[in-house]
Amino acid sequence: MNTLVKLTQESVVGEIENVLGTYSYHPYQQAFAIPDLRQELITFVLNRIPCFHSAFSPTKPEAQSCDQDTIFHQKLPRSPLEQQLHLQNLIHQGVHYIFQQKSAWISHHLCESVEPACEPSHWFG
Repeated sequence: MNTLVKLTQESVVGEIENVLGTYSYHPYQQAFAIPDLRQELITFVLNRIPCFHSAFSPTKPEAQSCDQDTIFHQKLPRSPLEQQLHLQNLIHQGVHYIFQQKSAWISHHLCESVEPACEPSHWFG
């Protein structure tokens, strides 16, 4: 049994917003507010969703690249809840992967965004 699912880039981006909302502001939400990192996370997730542009054939599916309105078929049957959990899992994987790969870059960019007048005083300790 196969399940037909339509995911648009907007629905994936919306789920990314929801999942990022569960992370702390610093450093996660702050880091993924950077457009380049946000796009990298979107790309990470979209590249891991199986997409099939043409009708699914159990013997030989023709895989195509995903676009905004691609309809894809899951090889395994999944309920809507399982689909959502799978997507959320991909997002969590992407967040951790990007942080692991770009930790120095992220630290550098987040430190640059701190205004000197807003830093805590070193006078007290």
